[in-house]
Amino acid sequence: MTKQRVSTNDAPKADHILSQGIISGSNVYVAGQIHNTADGTMIEGSVREKMAQIMQNIAAILKSADCELDDVVKVVIYVTDMAQMPELNEAYPTYFNEPYPVREAVCVKELPLGATIEISVIAARDVA
Repeated sequence: MTKQRVSTNDAPKADHILSQGIISGSNVYVAGQIHNTADGTMIEGSVREKMAQIMQNIAAILKSADCELDDVVKVVIYVTDMAQMPELNEAYPTYFNEPYPVREAVCVKELPLGATIEISVIAARDVA
């Protein structure tokens, strides 16, 4: 099976050894996104504000693979404090429609660049 790199200037750039996303078969794998802008500025503020930036990054990467948030089938969320989960759970359904993607939430000690939330997704796209 072949792999195709997904890349966009509308989300933070991946380091030379990483990819923003990969298309493999009918799946699109989006690398973990933290709450920084395409130019690398870290967004501070509420969980909702951080999540908005993360989801903007994810949507941009998905768009470059001819997908959208409605195509997401799995979400993995990493947080540095589980106390963020109630606010995250309030914002979450504003990005997805039912049936909601399967989801994992994992608490970790720390995330890259001092982020407090990181989200990765897998999307399924129609392949004709």
